[in-house]
Amino acid sequence: MLVLVAPGQGAQTPGFLTPWLDLPGVTDRLRDWSEAIDLDLVHYGTDAGEDEIRDTAVAQPLLVAAALVSAGQLFPTADDIVRRVGAAAGHSVGELAAAALTGVLSERDAMLLVRKRGLAMAEAAAVTETGMSALLGGEADVVLPHLEKLGLTPANVNGAGQIVAAGTMEQLAALAADKPEGTRRVVPLKVAGAFHTEHMAPAVSVLETAARELEPAAPRTRYVSNRDGAVVTDGADVVARLVGQVANPVRWDLCMETFKELGVTAIIEAAPGGTLTGIAKRALPGVKTLALKTPADLDAARELIAEHGDNTADTSAA
Repeated sequence: MLVLVAPGQGAQTPGFLTPWLDLPGVTDRLRDWSEAIDLDLVHYGTDAGEDEIRDTAVAQPLLVAAALVSAGQLFPTADDIVRRVGAAAGHSVGELAAAALTGVLSERDAMLLVRKRGLAMAEAAAVTETGMSALLGGEADVVLPHLEKLGLTPANVNGAGQIVAAGTMEQLAALAADKPEGTRRVVPLKVAGAFHTEHMAPAVSVLETAARELEPAAPRTRYVSNRDGAVVTDGADVVARLVGQVANPVRWDLCMETFKELGVTAIIEAAPGGTLTGIAKRALPGVKTLALKTPADLDAARELIAEHGDNTADTSAA
């Protein structure tokens, strides 16, 4: 069974969209979305520097656009995803890409919503200087109490020995100076706020208002939620989870457990891929993985789809 995943914030790098613009129709799609959300995706994906694309209001739409463009090269129609993909999920903002890929939202609605999400989270992040750091190594039963002692939130529980802590810069500095026992490294992330924590509560109300304008459909392919790894079969529930997830931890570890229970044999990560397949290699041994970084990866991805993408199982529930 093939699982399709979309990465979250921090995966972007300067110029990462440049090679994708050489493919037919990609520039036109990006320009259409750019006009709809009043953000020049082509510029930010090709010419902008690292500091510009670290901006939450820019990074989030850019990542969703990249996931949709790259996945669209492999699955040109919604029916292609239904036939070939057994489940889909996204990490944090990648969930909006997954919502579009599974048919819960139209691509345009997903782009409009992620633009509002990025702006609202950037505004919330500006209230207090906050950030996030990844802890590599260590056992959860040791790491989590240590974070609580420092007043930090385990904002991403990613599995495979990786937990991301979020909080004020003072709290993160204390963490860097006092790592939990067994933790090899504490790595500051290229994000501009403490996402998936109480610091993002103001953004939730903004998204609740925006969500009322949507008309979500039931997922046509299994949609696996960051909240608890559940397969969600109701479109309105997917959207409600997308809204609330902004201020709650990402449980990617539980998503991977669900993939395993469903019988995953291969994972493709949409552009800019690498982070989620890296975690999967450690957490899901024996599962084949492929990260879409540039169009040069598409042929290998098509071979993987041909081998693992015969989706004959019922996709309505776990």
